[in-house]
Amino acid sequence: MIKNIFKARPNTAIIIVLAFFSIYVFWGSTYLLNKIAVTELPPLMLAAIRFITAGTLIFIIAKLLGLPLTITRPQIKNCIISGFLFLTYGNGVVVWALKYVDSGFAALEASTQPLIILLLMRFFQGKKIRIMSVVGIVLGFIGIYLLVSQQQLSTQEGSTLGIIMIFTCILSWSIGSLFVAKADLPPNYFINTGYQMLFGGIMLSISSVAVGETWISPLNWSFKVQASIIGLILFGSIAAFTSFNYLLKVVSTEKVATSAYVNPIIAMLLGWYFLEEQITLQSVLAAAILLTGVYFINSKKKVLIFSRFSGRMGRMLDDT
Repeated sequence: MIKNIFKARPNTAIIIVLAFFSIYVFWGSTYLLNKIAVTELPPLMLAAIRFITAGTLIFIIAKLLGLPLTITRPQIKNCIISGFLFLTYGNGVVVWALKYVDSGFAALEASTQPLIILLLMRFFQGKKIRIMSVVGIVLGFIGIYLLVSQQQLSTQEGSTLGIIMIFTCILSWSIGSLFVAKADLPPNYFINTGYQMLFGGIMLSISSVAVGETWISPLNWSFKVQASIIGLILFGSIAAFTSFNYLLKVVSTEKVATSAYVNPIIAMLLGWYFLEEQITLQSVLAAAILLTGVYFINSKKKVLIFSRFSGRMGRMLDDT
């Protein structure tokens, strides 16, 4: 059965639901797992081991299932580009930033991705911005301001740089999402994930050596770090990233970005429960406003201001 799932290109409701569950819940937990691991391990080394191991496991599983690993030169180039945007920079720098900001805060900041994707689609693809989306953008900027203007952050060393770097990662992920949606990549989503992770992990390992990180043997990791890495590899990498690549091909990019609804809530709750991270009232307010903005950005409903504006004016609003 597993072999048939990986070989097929399913577009059934149940597969899509499971894929969304994967990117919602599994990715929401990766902030906690990365935060635990980065307390003991260098960030780029941590991410490199995670993705190289995950990519290798994918190829081993694919070989056992008899899946073809063939890839063309253009697909190799596109896998390298997407691997860099998503994993080398988009994930590696987030892991580094987790040394300076709470896991829940990082996830909440990352929830601005739908806003960034919408703006990129407007500037580079000429996509029209609907009235509902304009409302979402305004709410998004308000939420961002409330999130990063908290006085508590100013007392944490390196927090400002961490916040800025996470925003650059969001931009990298957003560009990658638009790129992958149209790029020529291996048609099998499992194999596609494997190549992106392998190339992304190799680039991370090169970056780790280049910046002088000291690699630590897994035998010297604590049990909680070992468990975190296993979770990151199996669930955060193989399951979630395969689901992510699948969804980018079968549903709209904006819908895939709705993982921003759930990821920060799960990350904040896990960080509060396991790491005793503080959840401030301002963070809760920022989360509510940000996620409301994300809802407006992805909503297909009309904005009805006054009933007398129906008809021609209503159609004009729908087209904007």
